[in-house]
Amino acid sequence: MIQQYLKQFSSIALLFFVSLYCFILPAFGQSSQPDYPNRTVKIIGPGAGSGTDITARIIAKYLTNLWKQPVIIENKPGAGGSIGIHAVINSPADGYTLLANSATYAINPAVYKKLPYDAVKSLADVSLLTSTPYVLITNSNSPYKTLSSLIQASKKSSNGLTFGSAGVGSSTHLAAEFLHQAAGITNTHIPYKSSPEVIQDVLAGRVDYFMAPFDTALPYLNSGKLRSLGITSKDKLSQFPQFQTIAEQGYGNFDINFWVGIWAPIEVPPEILRKINLDMNKAMQDPEIRSTFEKSGIQIREMNQLQFHQFVQNEMKKYLTIVKTAEISVN
Repeated sequence: MIQQYLKQFSSIALLFFVSLYCFILPAFGQSSQPDYPNRTVKIIGPGAGSGTDITARIIAKYLTNLWKQPVIIENKPGAGGSIGIHAVINSPADGYTLLANSATYAINPAVYKKLPYDAVKSLADVSLLTSTPYVLITNSNSPYKTLSSLIQASKKSSNGLTFGSAGVGSSTHLAAEFLHQAAGITNTHIPYKSSPEVIQDVLAGRVDYFMAPFDTALPYLNSGKLRSLGITSKDKLSQFPQFQTIAEQGYGNFDINFWVGIWAPIEVPPEILRKINLDMNKAMQDPEIRSTFEKSGIQIREMNQLQFHQFVQNEMKKYLTIVKTAEISVN
């Protein structure tokens, strides 16, 4: 009799636990797939019309369709992007306010003595989107027809040559200093407010050279108004094989680029960060988006979160070395 009750109890208990398992398992599955996003997502970026802003808007359009929720861009320029960064840090850590920034994010800790945020502890590195080389440009009538001739002229000149940048401590400034340190030269820096302004003075012959973002200089290179002395990516651009790299002209592993990425407040739940990363990477594989970027020499850079975090840390170390060697400081 007791054995019969035990058998019945065992059967009931087994049925109970199977039912419980079937109920709980889907719940766990749902918790690992966040209900994100279920409302508008805001991406805060720098000034309208910048390379970072254009990239963010292209991605926002794709994500709006993918997520079935509005993804909007809000521009907060100023202080090397610090205003926008500070706004994201102070936003709720729910994944609905993201940051679009660039190599500037890795440059700022090296250039500015004091920042209103901790670049490592305040934000989570989410996703790398694109990477664009710089191109060393001169006027097409310039006597410098090769990288070697420019470097030799710099070494022979008592006053050195002049080079422009989009501002002290800007990415174009540090890209030029990276070359100077590799080649062992020192030239006179003339800072401007933007890359287009520098290009106009290179065209006019008022400044000898400029390390310009490739996509910004491309129309002038195609028209023959500017001459390329080398691009800064380690490898050639597949769509523009006619442009030599600086690396293949005797500078080994020379590699420095303008890149754009996405960040979020550090306390955003990991499963939401993973989803954003996966969907950002999915966007970058869209044929229309790839075509839009690649025709301008902008490369797609797909990384998971850990890879992007390591990439940012390495970039910070690179720029810190450049800044210390060149003794650059903004404040």
